[in-house]
Amino acid sequence: MTICSLAPPEMPDSRWKRSLRRRLLTWFQDHARDLPWRRTRDLYHIWVSETMLQQTQVATVVPYFQRFVERFPNITSLAAADEEDVLRLWEGLGYYRRARNLHRAAQQVVQQHHAQFPADFDTLLSLPGIGRYTAGAILSIALDQRLPILEANTTRVLSRLLAFHGDPSQRVGQQLLWAFAESLLPRKRVGEFNQSLMELGSEICIPRKPNCERCPVRMLCAAHRQGEQLSIPISRRRTQTEHVVEAAVVIRRGSRVLLRRHEDRERWAGLWDFPRFPFDPDATNNGHQQLVDKSRELTGFEIEPVRQLTTIQHGVTRFQITLQCHLAQCVSGRKRGPHLSWRMPHELEHLPLSVTARKIGRLVAKLAD
Repeated sequence: MTICSLAPPEMPDSRWKRSLRRRLLTWFQDHARDLPWRRTRDLYHIWVSETMLQQTQVATVVPYFQRFVERFPNITSLAAADEEDVLRLWEGLGYYRRARNLHRAAQQVVQQHHAQFPADFDTLLSLPGIGRYTAGAILSIALDQRLPILEANTTRVLSRLLAFHGDPSQRVGQQLLWAFAESLLPRKRVGEFNQSLMELGSEICIPRKPNCERCPVRMLCAAHRQGEQLSIPISRRRTQTEHVVEAAVVIRRGSRVLLRRHEDRERWAGLWDFPRFPFDPDATNNGHQQLVDKSRELTGFEIEPVRQLTTIQHGVTRFQITLQCHLAQCVSGRKRGPHLSWRMPHELEHLPLSVTARKIGRLVAKLAD
């Protein structure tokens, strides 16, 4: 292959593709990790695993997957579940929209497809949270349908195999790599082949220090041959981190504490949290008054701050957040909206909370002892 950084790379010939398939499938047969979702061809279980694996490491997903399918063994049980139960099992896995889409899609399958998980690509695309990659992964792995996949790991592998110098996230790069992925598909064992590409990217063809000496297809890799495996694919610009300060207020009324459920447009939609809001420690009005005014605005209650409980540092996407947690007493007022609820501290254990709310909740439980 002759590669020019200013032109699309030349596609390999059929002999090269046959060699790639043979080498990858042989390697995968000997080196594939024993993962729980690889022990089944159940469409529902594979769908759950693929949803969980989006933007999440395999090692993190395994225990979540096992707990999830134990609690919801089929699509009917998931569709019938309360959303809070689904989110509680998902808690800590992040990107909670995935869980809500999973739940909504299960309900749609039960209502529109008689609880039979669709085996048709276009029908899958109509379900919440399922895009081209996820649909292709589910149907190729479970049913061996001849569908390509393209996600972070396979994007990296295919870019290096071609020595593609462009940006794989842009339209031209996406079109090229999807077409390349489709051209590589074997007639049989499509699911295994797609998984072998993902496995290679996860275990060998990793971003910063690819282990080319262990790679079963290094002799077919244009980037390796040109010594460019470290520079391909091109690095995306890092998003600049923004540092912000927020306040969370534990408002007590008798033995109960006030919780607020995040709305659809908010960061942790569907999860319960202590009332929280942006907080300006350098504002001209003092912190005490900010807590009073913003708590009233958010909840409808007048409060009297008591003391600061703790400070939590955490990151969310491009934000590095300093969260000041305060204890306050409810003085008067009426709750503003159905998304507010007074709960006993021991009830928090059964509610889906944001990670920071879970930490604060444990402090609250100790105060109640």
